Amino acid sequence: MPEPTCHIPVLLDEVLEWLAPAQGKIFVDGTLGGGGHTEAIAKAVGDTGLVVAADLDPAALARCEVRLAGLPVKLAAVNYAEIPEVLRDLGIDAVDGILLDLGLSSDQLADAERGFSFQLDGPLDLRFDPERGEAAWELLTHVGEQRLADIIYQYGEERCSRRIAKKIVETRRNAPIRTAGELAELVRSCVPRTPGLRIDPATRTFQALRIAVNEELASLEAALATFPACLKPGGRLVIISFHSLEDRLVKHAFRSDERLEVLTKKPVLPSAREEAENSRSRSAKLRVAQRK
Repeated sequence: MPEPTCHIPVLLDEVLEWLAPAQGKIFVDGTLGGGGHTEAIAKAVGDTGLVVAADLDPAALARCEVRLAGLPVKLAAVNYAEIPEVLRDLGIDAVDGILLDLGLSSDQLADAERGFSFQLDGPLDLRFDPERGEAAWELLTHVGEQRLADIIYQYGEERCSRRIAKKIVETRRNAPIRTAGELAELVRSCVPRTPGLRIDPATRTFQALRIAVNEELASLEAALATFPACLKPGGRLVIISFHSLEDRLVKHAFRSDERLEVLTKKPVLPSAREEAENSRSRSAKLRVAQRK
C-alpha cells in the first residue's frame, strides 16, 4: 500500500472558482501530483462526469489510484503534453476545462531517493519518471562547461552560472557528483548568500537541472499550442506556475492565441492565509484563459 500523500493542493478554492466544475462535465488535470485538485473536481462532476488525470511520476499514480478509488477519474501515465492523444484514445472530442499545476509536489520533495530536495542527501535524479531519460547526476558527468553554464543560466536564471559550471567540471575530474547534498554544497560554495533572501543559494541550479532532464519548458510550449483545440467553446485553461520562465510562456501564449480570451489580466496569487498555512504556495501564480 503506497504511503498517503503529504501534498497540499495550491490555490484549490481559486481553481474550483475558475474551472466551475459541475455535474456531468469533463475536465483534465494534467499534473495529478497528490491528487487534491483532481479529487475536488471529480466530486463536483459526479458519476455522470469525468476527470482525466495525468502524471509521469509512477509513485504519484500509485498513491492516487488508492485515494481516488470510486471517483469518476481516469488515470494516465503520460506527460501532460500528450493529453490530446489520451483524449482521442478515449473518444473525447473536447473538454470543459484543463488544469496544469506546474509545481513540484511535497511528496516528491520528501522522497530522498529522487533528489528534488537539497535538504535531503539522496541520489541526484530529478526525473519525474525514473524510467525516462537520464538522471541529473548522469547529465553532469558529460555536459561541457559552456553548455552546463547555459543550462543553469537559462533555466535557473542564476547569475553565477559560469562559476558553478566551472566548479562542477573541476570536481567531476576526481569523482562524479552523485547526490543532492554534494551538488548543493558545491553551489553554495560558489554563490554568495544574499542577506535577507529566504531561498537557498542552490535553489536556482536545482531548478535548472530539473527543467533540463525533464524537458519541462518544451512540454509546456507543446501543451500551450495544442490544448486550446481540446476545449469546448467556453472551456477554460487554468495554469499555475511557480517561476518566471513558466509564467512568461503562459502569459505570452494566452495573449497571442486567437482561440483564447484572457480572463485574468493579472495573475491570481495565494491569499496571506494560504501562504501562512502552506509556505510552498508563496510563489504560485494562476492564469486563466477561455476558449472563444
